[in-house]
Amino acid sequence: MEEIDINSKPRIPICENHLPHPKTDNLINVFMLTVQRIWCYRMSKEIGVKQRIDLALRYLEEGGSLADKDPIQASEKLYKAAEEAVKALAIRFNMEDILKIVGERGRWTVTELEKAVSRISRKLGEWFSIAWDRANYLHVWGFHEAKLDSDAVKERMLDIERMISETKKIIYENKN
Repeated sequence: MEEIDINSKPRIPICENHLPHPKTDNLINVFMLTVQRIWCYRMSKEIGVKQRIDLALRYLEEGGSLADKDPIQASEKLYKAAEEAVKALAIRFNMEDILKIVGERGRWTVTELEKAVSRISRKLGEWFSIAWDRANYLHVWGFHEAKLDSDAVKERMLDIERMISETKKIIYENKN
């Protein structure tokens, strides 16, 4: 965690709309800045989850609409939908060790996605891992290798729809 020097002027906080008042005592500014950073961090995680659900729904819709006319692009959109569901649940289930690595690296890798899927499957059941495997199959064989036809894509789409549907329920209906 970043140390704050109480004798220095506070730097610009994460949320620039919430700057400390310049006429207040420096110690109060540091306290306010700390609280604001915590609040902004929590809000960014919350907003991140909702944005990921929105992305997942958009990718799912796009993938479904492309399944008959462009199975290659449909495969990638459906995979991306599943990927966003995994990321949203990793945040929702507070997988801090994974999120820390992702934050330090600045992006998700297959390693973090697989670790998250494993943990999510322990909570939700084996179906989640199976659905992820089917999404990954679309990514490799449908998109990268371009070997799947529309029927093969549509067959796997049902599992991804369930991933998104269950993720949406967990995010929006199980607020603690």
